[in-house]
Amino acid sequence: MRFFRFATQIVMAVWLLAQGHALAAEGDAYPITIQHAFGTTIIEKKPERVAAVAWANHEVPLALGIVPVGMARANFGDDDNDGILPWVKARLDELGGETPVLFDEGDGIDFEAVAATRPDVILAAYSGISQADYDTLSQIAPVVAYPQAPWSTDWRETIRLDSAGLGMAKEGEALIAGIEADIAGTLAGHPELKGKSAMFITHLSASDLSIINFYTTNDTRVKFFGDLGLASPKSVLQASQPGKYSGSVSAEQIDAFDDVDILVTYGDQALFDSLKANPLTRHMPAVANGALVMLGNDPVGNAANPTPLSIRWVLKDYVARLSEAAKAGK
Repeated sequence: MRFFRFATQIVMAVWLLAQGHALAAEGDAYPITIQHAFGTTIIEKKPERVAAVAWANHEVPLALGIVPVGMARANFGDDDNDGILPWVKARLDELGGETPVLFDEGDGIDFEAVAATRPDVILAAYSGISQADYDTLSQIAPVVAYPQAPWSTDWRETIRLDSAGLGMAKEGEALIAGIEADIAGTLAGHPELKGKSAMFITHLSASDLSIINFYTTNDTRVKFFGDLGLASPKSVLQASQPGKYSGSVSAEQIDAFDDVDILVTYGDQALFDSLKANPLTRHMPAVANGALVMLGNDPVGNAANPTPLSIRWVLKDYVARLSEAAKAGK
């Protein structure tokens, strides 16, 4: 039995290494070694002061019961402009923690502000940091960076990498399992989504619909469609080359989108009306059927780019909107 367990651990470790994920000995024994796009990070002892840069990384320690000393200020979907999204505020209240230092990243990472929090580890598994950013941050504390490419780490990988950096890999796996169970439970009430295809169009202008820009399967928004039982249409699959996160098609080639059941994009009623009235886009089946989900600069708009805490916060609402679009497309 002991040999079987040992062999299983070896197989799992080899698999994780091949996937570029974090590696840690059983029980998160130290030092912990984490492989990522910039090389290897070694964490010698369990961090007590945790900082997070970029988007959503702070949600992993919060979900696992740790209040970070610093985190990025929210710059999208922040209804009250306090720099903290509602699901993050709710979790902080649950933990009884003080508001962390908020890093203003409007002009890039504020390295001085990060350094001032005196972190033991810096979480950046979901980010777009450059080699120079990584090198500078590494002078402050060990950095958990993305495994392959910027802004491509899905919510599961984000949890796995960031939780490993906290010395809480097992707790991270339990968090993933809980979120997956919630997703499955929500989808059970929406069988109409099964077998449908969805495309996520990037920001459009109501005054210029000559080019249709969309996210590929490399983008986390489209990856989330897969979690919700939605497939990617042929046009998206064809554009999803390694390292490519968006595609473009002239509206004159609108037939390329005939296999799209649901369209999701950021926009308001004016954009919706323009899509319906435009002589080209109105011929897209999803547009003609009204199978559109229009997202705004609000919490539900953030749901399209899933994060460890936001998924549960807005899952039912987001799925309900997708469900309405699916029904309209019948």
